[in-house]
Amino acid sequence: MLPAPTLRTARLLLRPFGDGDGDDLFALHSNAFVLRYWDAPPWSERARSARFIAACRQLADEGTGARLAVDRVADGAFIGWCGLTRWNRDYRSASLGYCFADAAWGHGYATEAARGLLRWAFDALDLNRVQAETDTRNLASARVLEKLGFVREGTLREDCIVTGEVSDSWVYGLIRRDWQVAAVDPRLPSSPAG
Repeated sequence: MLPAPTLRTARLLLRPFGDGDGDDLFALHSNAFVLRYWDAPPWSERARSARFIAACRQLADEGTGARLAVDRVADGAFIGWCGLTRWNRDYRSASLGYCFADAAWGHGYATEAARGLLRWAFDALDLNRVQAETDTRNLASARVLEKLGFVREGTLREDCIVTGEVSDSWVYGLIRRDWQVAAVDPRLPSSPAG
């Protein structure tokens, strides 16, 4: 079992999902604009929210990851989620993913949330490598990963087909020694943990 942590950053609260998050999750994942680069079509049924929350609990129960809701501290608003999945204890590796409401874009929230989660994960899970993928058209997500110290390692050609549209993905990797350098280099952006 891997209990989902509760984490604080300068502006955000990352917490385990609860049953009361269903409406916010559905609003996020049913938004075609938000999911235009996603690897699945927008949700069309509200029951998907309950299944998503159950899957988050299953990740923790199985010890394979932690997916956390992200609230803005200033007003308590749910603005998205950030998670680590496919945690492999033997390889000391995991995969990073996140999804944020379009109203939260451009404020550094994704970078801040992911940095807080990565800080916890490198310490608590003794990670050596974190991998992330993003649609090659999603330049904003690529910038988030690069600000966190991820290095683009390759391209998965035509790896997603969503509602008939074929797309490529970039694969990014972050290894422990690069994370440690990013964590102490004052030229790199950082957010203090609360």
